[in-house]
Amino acid sequence: MRIGVIGAGAMGQNHIRTYSQMKDVELVGIADVDKQRIEALSKQYNTKGFTDYNELLKQNLDAVSIVVPTTLHRQVALDAIHAGTNILVEKPIADTIENAQAIVYAAEAQGLTLMVGHIERFNPAVLKMKQIIDSGKLGKVVSISTSRVGPYNPRIRDVGVILDIGVHDIDIVSYLYNSRVTDVYAIAGKEVHSLEDHASMFLRYEGDRAGVVEVNWLTPHKTRKFAVIGTEGVAYGDYMEQRVTIHDKEWVRDAKIEKREPLALELESFLNACRTHKEPVTTGPDGIHALDVAIAAIESYKSRAMVKIYSGRYALPRADQPTKATV
Repeated sequence: MRIGVIGAGAMGQNHIRTYSQMKDVELVGIADVDKQRIEALSKQYNTKGFTDYNELLKQNLDAVSIVVPTTLHRQVALDAIHAGTNILVEKPIADTIENAQAIVYAAEAQGLTLMVGHIERFNPAVLKMKQIIDSGKLGKVVSISTSRVGPYNPRIRDVGVILDIGVHDIDIVSYLYNSRVTDVYAIAGKEVHSLEDHASMFLRYEGDRAGVVEVNWLTPHKTRKFAVIGTEGVAYGDYMEQRVTIHDKEWVRDAKIEKREPLALELESFLNACRTHKEPVTTGPDGIHALDVAIAAIESYKSRAMVKIYSGRYALPRADQPTKATV
């Protein structure tokens, strides 16, 4: 498959590296506005470099990863779609629901694969936890909590901590429950960033099941953990260590997990969806839901009130609405 990467920042370079190591993949080119960076990376990975991503889109690509700042997702994604290219858009899918809907509708209209880069869906610890929950080993699950805290990364300037990393765990809790959030209440604030840099989000699911998502850019020690509480046991997961430990009435035991790089699994899954034309693991509507809840959480902490997430809160664009973005 002929692949390109748009955006060569820290995460974009991970996409470039991973594609370059994959079988049956040709990394045709990479694009970034930083000329010096793109020259160095194109030489390192023996590929073509472009400072104008539209020139990359002219290279007869099968698929492209879009790894640019969130506020640019709509413009770049729509340009790739109009070029007839399947796309993986890094999370969050966009900066607004309107922009996310425009991307989803355009991909559907063109019959192209759109996958949203919620990488933790491919973390072996999450995949194992999903198996455990679905097997019934924990009984009825009533609460899922996550902790994603650590020092501030100065490269994140266009969004706050909720949109940048909170969407990871909003998506994961919803995935583990196999359900959508119905209500959200958040407490958040800012200490070192222009937007919120710490937040505690409380999510309600049908059946009075709870999700608690804790994120910040303040803690000196980086932690990425989650816990699932059920009527028959509790399981603790570690995203970074790729470990799951189960506590039940008789045993404390570690689940057997084959460790893999989540990004490699994600990109393999994306390319397989492109080849087979099957629905990707993380769909456009999945991305919109995570974004919807994140935006509602921001509304909640600003208004100090619970925000309801209801079906039809946002309608998809009509067929006669334009999808070409303007900047």
